[in-house]
Parts: sequence; structure tokens; C-alpha cells
Amino acid sequence: MSTLSNKKIAVLAADGYEQSELEQPVEALKNAGATVEIVSLKSGEIKAMKDHEWSNSVKVDRTVSDAKVSDYDGLLLPGGVLNPDTVRGDENAVKFVKDFFTENKPVAAICHGPQTLIDAEVVEGKKMTSFKAISKDLQNAGANWVDEEVITDGNLTTSRKPEDIPAFNKRIIEEFAK
Repeated sequence: MSTLSNKKIAVLAADGYEQSELEQPVEALKNAGATVEIVSLKSGEIKAMKDHEWSNSVKVDRTVSDAKVSDYDGLLLPGGVLNPDTVRGDENAVKFVKDFFTENKPVAAICHGPQTLIDAEVVEGKKMTSFKAISKDLQNAGANWVDEEVITDGNLTTSRKPEDIPAFNKRIIEEFAK
């Protein structure tokens, strides 16, 4: 595994994130040596969904209104149905995501996470994947959607679903290490 000892990764999420899509990548990133911060729309804690039920919570390290892209080496967008819908409705969050692309920093999104990328207007021309239910949304925004476990196109890595997390984790560690 690549070492991420000098890397700081932002995880942008809100209430309703898919538990496995935040917890497992965060654990893998930390095990690879990264410093990981949970960035959200509010301070305090945000709550996960697991099997369509409310589940664990994680502590928010920084609100998106206080976060600066220059403080991070990469961005992770976990899925869940509620989470990206909430995140993409926040102007500061959308700008935060867009700024990672402006600065050509690595971004990783899984499952429904890429929905926020649509609002940030950064998917046009990108080869990417996601949970199948949002494939048409991504295509309509100009993405070249494919049904594959994990895809990297430039600074963007995307994956489909919780079952793909092992491959997703391996790839994002490689991409964040660059």
C-alpha cells in the first residue's frame, strides 16, 4: 500500500451518509497514514444510515464554511441517498467540491456521492461510475457513465456500491498518494 503519511484528506458528508462508504474508506486512509477530517454543513455530529435505518454517528472536525481546499490533499464523497442530496443543496459545499477540481486535487466519490459533482459542474466529459440509479443523471450532466467497479479519470475516482469498497479503497490510496 502507498503511504499517505504527509496527506490530509477531507471527507465531505452530512446526515444520512452510507455508514460503510464513510467508515471503511476513512479506516483505510488512516491505516495508510493519512490525516482525515470530517467536513460537514454543521458542527457536532452527523448520523449514518445502514440498511435504511439510522445508525452510527461521527464527529465533525470542521464545517464546510470554515474549510479551505488549500488545507487538504484530497476529497472523499461518500454516498447514501440523503447525504449527497443535502450536501449538493449547500452553496459552500458545492464550491468546496468545485475548488478541488479547479486546483486539480484528487477527488473520490462512491455510490450516490457523485450527485454532488453534478451540482459542482465537474462531470462533463469524465468517464465515471456510480450507483446505477443515478447513471442517467450523470449522463445528462455530460459524464461517460460505465458500469465498472472503480474508475479513475484524471483527478476523479468513482465507484458503484458498498460491495466495491475494497477496490475503491485500494485505488483512492494510490490516487491520494500521487
